[in-house]
Amino acid sequence: MNPSEWFTEEHAGAGSAFSLKIKRKLHEEQSPFQHHEIYETETFGNLMILDGCTMVSTRDNFLYHEMMSHPALYTHPNPKKVWIIGGGDCGTLREALKHPSVEEAVQIDIDERVTRLAEVYFPELCESNNDPRADLKFIDGIKWIKDAAPNSVDIIIVDSTDPVGPAEGLFNEAFYRGCHACLTDNGILVQQSESPLLHLELLKDMRNAMSAAGFTSLQTLYFPQCIYPSGWWSATMASKSALNGFREQDSANKSFATEYYNVDIHRGALAQPEFVKRAFAI
Repeated sequence: MNPSEWFTEEHAGAGSAFSLKIKRKLHEEQSPFQHHEIYETETFGNLMILDGCTMVSTRDNFLYHEMMSHPALYTHPNPKKVWIIGGGDCGTLREALKHPSVEEAVQIDIDERVTRLAEVYFPELCESNNDPRADLKFIDGIKWIKDAAPNSVDIIIVDSTDPVGPAEGLFNEAFYRGCHACLTDNGILVQQSESPLLHLELLKDMRNAMSAAGFTSLQTLYFPQCIYPSGWWSATMASKSALNGFREQDSANKSFATEYYNVDIHRGALAQPEFVKRAFAI
């Protein structure tokens, strides 16, 4: 296809590719951390690309942002303090701040340019950036976790890119041990865990590293995500205490609007496909 008309991300290991027809390129730059591109597409609105990989689009971002935030926040009994590692487009921050119990949400992303570009090209994702409960920090999230005080946060959301480049250090036992130390007794770590169809070995390695770091209960949730490899994505929750359900009544009676998440979606996302059960020996 003509690269002036289509943006294409190839997935060489899977023998596949994903394309969106574009109207024009809106922006391109190289930050100290990664290469940024913004396109206007014909049917998915604006599209953010980092280092050649699709990150967020106007049309389908709600799937990812809602599933990275609401299941964990409704699983915790009373989440007050939330840290988002990565998440520079601010969509997960917006969703987390919809919860009235949240008193503080700190977003820690090493690349400030992601946020500044989101403010221009995805302003709807940044509408809670000025919420008095929001604190945006542009520093190293790994160091933030390493330096954090014990038992100081209820929810850690790792809203990162793939485990390469700036995000590579977010997918290992050492990082998870740091998260375990700074979470409260009922605290929950949730991390995007790639495609169960294409990246099952990575997902297994993540879960094993979380367990080795001291987390005693794990749950992987599944959801569609059109612009990511295979169109099927996941997030994995890890907790020091048993993950035996979620606050279903609160979820059913939520006081805010969502596009995808609801109590039935939450229940369904916890169902484990048979090939995943075999892989995890559930």
